[in-house]
Amino acid sequence: MNLSDRLHVRDAVEADLPAIISLILGGAAIANQHGNLNPDDPSLVETFRLIDADPRQRLVVIQLDGQLVATMQITYLPYFASGSRWRAQFESVHVRADMRGRGIGEWLIRWAIAEARQFGAGMIQLTSNKARKDAHRFYERLGFDRSHEGFKLKL
Repeated sequence: MNLSDRLHVRDAVEADLPAIISLILGGAAIANQHGNLNPDDPSLVETFRLIDADPRQRLVVIQLDGQLVATMQITYLPYFASGSRWRAQFESVHVRADMRGRGIGEWLIRWAIAEARQFGAGMIQLTSNKARKDAHRFYERLGFDRSHEGFKLKL
């Protein structure tokens, strides 16, 4: 049985939050990148519920033989440019550190691209920390272009 036959994607449930936070922290490009992100923070449950209730948001987890090994969030944005088509935003794409290099990330992104097409998105955008050089090569290998420079302002 090949890897893709053993992978399963499903919508995240509230009980997945500790594992999702662990994946996010494990994928941080620099120490403390995500501040004081704490799996026990009650506001995470509210955030999860907001994402879960929004039909333009999807938080998924990927299981390999029943073990949670990856996660990502997809947000669909209405957009005037590009013919007023939907734009898919990929965020928090993380594969468990001990599972990287096995094709799980590629499988996940290809699955997400198909989902975005089915939703009607005309473009996919994502950001990646500048320190994550391996991730940049990964996205370029999958056909993503470095077309824009991103900016963030913490409030």
